[in-house]
Amino acid sequence: MVNEHEAAVLWFTGLSGAGKTTIATAVERELRNRGSRTELLDGDAVRQLSPTGFSREDRDAHVRRVGFLASRLEHHGVTVICALISPYASSRDFVRGLCKRFVEVHVSTPLVECERRDVKGLYARARRGDIPQFTGIDDPYEPPATPELTIDTSVMMLDDAVARVLRECEAAGVVGPSTAVAGRDSE
Repeated sequence: MVNEHEAAVLWFTGLSGAGKTTIATAVERELRNRGSRTELLDGDAVRQLSPTGFSREDRDAHVRRVGFLASRLEHHGVTVICALISPYASSRDFVRGLCKRFVEVHVSTPLVECERRDVKGLYARARRGDIPQFTGIDDPYEPPATPELTIDTSVMMLDDAVARVLRECEAAGVVGPSTAVAGRDSE
């Protein structure tokens, strides 16, 4: 059953390893369980379809492409959950302008924590100079000035972060309150 609430674009932005995809995946699952038509767009997964570089121009183009796709899905009644580093404010502002309902979630986990969590060793490689233009190391991350939500996963557990995002969605009319029955399996 599809709910009667408005579609939206939920845009998770933050450093690599901040927890964007983890939160976004859990939020998407809960919205789907509540009857919303949803689509999850993860920046890394989308990038595999059309590999691009990591220059500012390449990153801007990637964010704008994903943002355009998200805005089209939103136009057709789908709530789109996007998890992208999207380091530049101008790109995020461009995407916001494409969308009817845009909820920006800044996953503001500190760099030191993101580096600690980095099981792939990307930050260490970037610090050695093996990976140029790595966001947060030698390429800037421009934090959102006025996001709808800010979540620091170094001090907030996943369940609490998801609950905060869902409360924001409820307040914005994106989804109604949970009517899930205790013990219900996810689909």
